[in-house]
Amino acid sequence: MEPRSDLLTGAALDAPPPTERTDAARNRAKVLTAAAELFATRDPRTVSMDDIAKAAGVGRGTLYRRYPDRNAIAVALLDEHERALQEQLLRGEPPLGPGAAPADRLAAFYAAMIELLRGHAHLVLGAETGGARFATGAYGFWAAHVRALLVEAGVAEADSLVDTLLAPLAAEVYLHQLDRGLSARQITDGLSTLAHRVLDASAVSSARAD
Repeated sequence: MEPRSDLLTGAALDAPPPTERTDAARNRAKVLTAAAELFATRDPRTVSMDDIAKAAGVGRGTLYRRYPDRNAIAVALLDEHERALQEQLLRGEPPLGPGAAPADRLAAFYAAMIELLRGHAHLVLGAETGGARFATGAYGFWAAHVRALLVEAGVAEADSLVDTLLAPLAAEVYLHQLDRGLSARQITDGLSTLAHRVLDASAVSSARAD
């Protein structure tokens, strides 16, 4: 088995993951299955830990030993999808992966994130409501990626623009736009325009300065 590495830094993770007991694995699967069904059929913000424990058929102690709150469960459900996208950003084909112009890569990232929201907006809403969004490891990864693209494009205000460029990807914003009658394609096209307006303009300014 190949050693695992951190997707953001590429550093090796020396210690192998701890072996999970059979009963613990069974309970984890029951919790995640129950939570996924609840999040898909109800507003995730209205789902309580008691609701999840009852639907999973496990005790509150069993639930809280593994997951401190509802957000942690939603994050666990999202992890597989987000890690797949992270892998593409690091080692995938351009324009999503390395090798394309920063503006094209940001536009491709936006498109990929809208696809993720199309399939899993209910999970993102459960994991990233309010300030919880900024505390997730995935948000840190997206922020590092966007900042790197801004720096590569020569944007002087890179640090101050990262959160601004990620703001349209909040689940609440995406769902609000759908409620307004916009399609996922229209949202993606608008974000592509944003990416090129911000990064292409900076690239032109840098070239003129040189």
